[in-house]
Amino acid sequence: MTDSSAPAGFVRQGWRWSGRLLTGVISLALTLLGLLAFTFTLSHLAPIDPTLQVAGDHASEATYAQVRRDLGLDQSVPVQFVRYLENLAHGDMGISRITAQPVASDLMRTFPATVELATCAILLGGTFGILLAFLAVWKPGSWLDNVARLVSLLGYSVPIFWLSLLGLLLFYAVLHWAGGPGRLDDLYMYTMTPRTGFVLIDTWLSGDRDMFYNAISHLWLPVTVLAMLSMAGITRLLRASMLGEMNKEYVILARSKGAGRMRVLLCHVFPNVLGTLITVLTLSYASLLEGAVLTETVFAWPGVGRYLTTALFAADTPAILGATLLIGTCFVLLNALADALTYLLDPRTR
Repeated sequence: MTDSSAPAGFVRQGWRWSGRLLTGVISLALTLLGLLAFTFTLSHLAPIDPTLQVAGDHASEATYAQVRRDLGLDQSVPVQFVRYLENLAHGDMGISRITAQPVASDLMRTFPATVELATCAILLGGTFGILLAFLAVWKPGSWLDNVARLVSLLGYSVPIFWLSLLGLLLFYAVLHWAGGPGRLDDLYMYTMTPRTGFVLIDTWLSGDRDMFYNAISHLWLPVTVLAMLSMAGITRLLRASMLGEMNKEYVILARSKGAGRMRVLLCHVFPNVLGTLITVLTLSYASLLEGAVLTETVFAWPGVGRYLTTALFAADTPAILGATLLIGTCFVLLNALADALTYLLDPRTR
């Protein structure tokens, strides 16, 4: 009986995982479709005429009409959207009107810069956010707890673009502790051989340590600004989750047996808030990919955020849709990853 029930259990578990996977794929497709439709409609409501951008202000009516037909703007918006989806299904995101390059190529060139910025920021913000949350719960009501709450308040209330401008003014213009806007000084920008798209890796592989240190000097300030944003959310939510666990019976039992507060936090409380921590970290990482728009613009960081900002001001519809699709896909996939990791690591969710 045991031998026959084991395969049946595996089959049921397989069907359960297949159902969750199918539901996730359908949800991903519908979410991205709705996001594209919304963005496509908004881009056509912009008060900028893409035809004039291509044809020029002094083009004749015949030239204007021809360019409009070439761009497909003579069709209705639903027809244009369906045509865009057909091209997208074949891997064609269109041609950017700004760079005159395929949007897919532009995104492949700019995406590594955004990933590098967001990854360094989540590593820094996550480390200090977890540390602050632990110290706050270890000594509730102390100055450590007050510092953690102050960091959370500042991270949520201070606009990121203002913090970026203040950081540039103080650490670049006044103190000269940080490199200027961009990923490298002009001296190195045109001598570095791009291999991976990640400036830290490329400069390290080049063997030029001065170039590598120059990349760090340009990277640390925007990373710190973004890390402040993620650290605030991680500290606030993890602190609240651990404080909620501290009043439960298993914690009181462990304390009654003589376990110290830090031991209780590490060995008993932390495993029970691991699912919350994973969710917060993955969603914070996704929000950093989205929130890098303002930071990249201020620091002239050549990532997807700055690319999207430039496309928005120029009403470059293919570039806007491509960047939106990429960022939206990352957000949905990271959200799904958070759910999957929580399901695997937290038995209470099964």
